[in-house]
Amino acid sequence: MTDSNPNENIGLDLGIFQGITVVGQDQQKGSVTFIPESDRYVITGSGENMWDSRDEFVFVWMKVTGDIALSADIKILGLGKHFHRKACLILRQSLDFDAICVYAAAHVDGMVALQHRIHAGGPTVDTQSHIRSPRRLRIVKVGNLVTMYACQDGVHEEFAGTSTRINLEGEFYVGLGVCSHDPSDKETAIFSNVVIEKPEANEGMPVLYSTLEKISYTPNGRIVVACIQGHIEAPNWTPDGHNLVYNSGGKLYRVSVSGGESELIDTGFANRCNNDHGISPDGEWIAISDQSQPPHESVIYTVPATGGEPKRITENAPSYWHGWSPDGKTLAFCGRRDGKFGIFTIPADGGDETRLTITDGLDDGPDYSIDGRYIYFNSDRTGLMQIWRMKTDGSELTQITKDGMNDWFPHPSPDGKWISFVSYRAEVQGHPPDQEVKLRVLSLETGSITVLADLFGGQGTINVPSWSPCSNRLAFVSYHYIKG
Repeated sequence: MTDSNPNENIGLDLGIFQGITVVGQDQQKGSVTFIPESDRYVITGSGENMWDSRDEFVFVWMKVTGDIALSADIKILGLGKHFHRKACLILRQSLDFDAICVYAAAHVDGMVALQHRIHAGGPTVDTQSHIRSPRRLRIVKVGNLVTMYACQDGVHEEFAGTSTRINLEGEFYVGLGVCSHDPSDKETAIFSNVVIEKPEANEGMPVLYSTLEKISYTPNGRIVVACIQGHIEAPNWTPDGHNLVYNSGGKLYRVSVSGGESELIDTGFANRCNNDHGISPDGEWIAISDQSQPPHESVIYTVPATGGEPKRITENAPSYWHGWSPDGKTLAFCGRRDGKFGIFTIPADGGDETRLTITDGLDDGPDYSIDGRYIYFNSDRTGLMQIWRMKTDGSELTQITKDGMNDWFPHPSPDGKWISFVSYRAEVQGHPPDQEVKLRVLSLETGSITVLADLFGGQGTINVPSWSPCSNRLAFVSYHYIKG
């Protein structure tokens, strides 16, 4: 419910807006001043936060329907008390404090995030952009897709690396808000060059952007590391915790976990690397799966982590790497032999492969437990693709997930407490791209499953081990088709 009268400020000049509301409790009286001469809105607000299941902020708004775009230059005044006090561009189903909403939030410390609540009274989730301290923000709603853009120089707008799906039905509210993040204090922000408009129709082909992200294993902590035009896949976290390795266009790249420019990793003749790659426990080697050599089926090689000529490990093809034993001596992989896919192991220096599973369906995605006793993998032997476990000699097959989704690519965390995997809807066949999927983790202590993120992805999202060495975060890729 609202905690104030939305019509109490009738009579004020609010420019393009229709009303002011204090959403939630406000211990310090907020205000909105419109300055026509400079087309600026000076908003002062209080409030505990805009998070979890309750929001507290000052909101100036108008009612709209359908597709909408809102943009403004934003400047937060003063030093303030809390580094997460925020000024926001807001779309909101109602004026209730726990309403369905989505907003682009500019924080005084420079962080920018797209935050949303998809159910009234539910939790708030955010994705932090890789762009910091932009001069201008924009959010665009087309159908149920809301996308955030940022402009650092006031001229050149760019995709901010994040979008979300949210259902705003019928008439809803669009406007500007300020929250001090301290109910005993007031903060002020200036919004200028405010524009509310219908998004332009664009008949051109949408452009694919890949967002490389990291997330905590407890929800609500997505952070964009890099947003790259084009297609990237399958991040590995380096054992030193400093970098992420991903593939794109048949090659491997390295980027800092803090963002920045990507660096090409030399893989010699292997220039058709797919998304099945990973780093040895000591950080000295990268296992790759490459199909550059005739007959152009995937073969496993190892290359120095700093780059160099590949050493062939598997003689038979196709072979797709997925796991490295904790002692670094053995590789686990998926391969097709005699027309059937199964799980295999092979010495990391090369040698004879050992087949561990055989089924009429598909076994895929093997990865070792941290104690080296088990291999986790996914199998459709019961109909749906589910997570299984076996000993490293192939014995004691045990089904782990049984919840009606198609679960792919299990990866145990380095501390041995969690299994991460990506889940498709039951009707989806295989592990295709361009799907609404869930990034989930299973607690090995309790068996409970937590959804870390709902995202547009699938193939390429987390095919390979992507845990941080401290087990606190996962790296993954989401995909976005942006028009214009």
